[in-house]
Amino acid sequence: MGPRQRPRLLLLLLPLGCFALLLPPPGAAEFSPSLDSDFTFTLPAGRKECFYQPMRKEASLELEYQVLDGAGLDVDFHLLSPKGETLVFDERKSDGVHTVETEDGDYMFCFDNTFSTISEKVIFFELILDNMGEDGQDQEDWKKYVTGTDLLDMKLEDILESINSVKARLSKSVQIQTLLRAFEARDRNIQESNFDRVNFWSMVNLGVMVVVSAVQVYMLKSLFEDKRKSRT
Repeated sequence: MGPRQRPRLLLLLLPLGCFALLLPPPGAAEFSPSLDSDFTFTLPAGRKECFYQPMRKEASLELEYQVLDGAGLDVDFHLLSPKGETLVFDERKSDGVHTVETEDGDYMFCFDNTFSTISEKVIFFELILDNMGEDGQDQEDWKKYVTGTDLLDMKLEDILESINSVKARLSKSVQIQTLLRAFEARDRNIQESNFDRVNFWSMVNLGVMVVVSAVQVYMLKSLFEDKRKSRT
């Protein structure tokens, strides 16, 4: 597998009913090239957001997403091919990892929160592209600047293989660290939500105890007052 190239990710918020629209609009936002792309955004209640990723034939698209915050920690996920075919559909899932072999065209993936009428969701996703078709050109560029390999008793292919191996491991380390940060953010949001719930119900219990105590004192007072009235 060749070195990875940072995808050009086009962000587009689609209105409901425009699910079959596959061509990105002119002037859409574009990410700068890198090994991979990750993005965190807030999806309001009752809304759907879609993203486009141009791909080449016989390349690989890997997508991982997680719902970091929001009631239920769930979202609907769709992945469509350039022909409009549904490749992946996750219903009310909190996370997912999907890898597809691609063809030429723009792939569309959507996060759908239309089933929720109150709660917004915070969603993290990461894209990793492989075999984007420029490996051979990179090796030719290296050969232009390396001379005298016979005298140094070394092979350019061995150097490239070692560099690519180190590059792949570094990229994998960055990916794992990014995912760990996403897990930490989701766990922190869950703990903060539990903390708020504990405080809320503690205050409710305290209020109930105060009311019950007041009622008991009143009832005891009324019993003694009734006895004094009956004796007179």
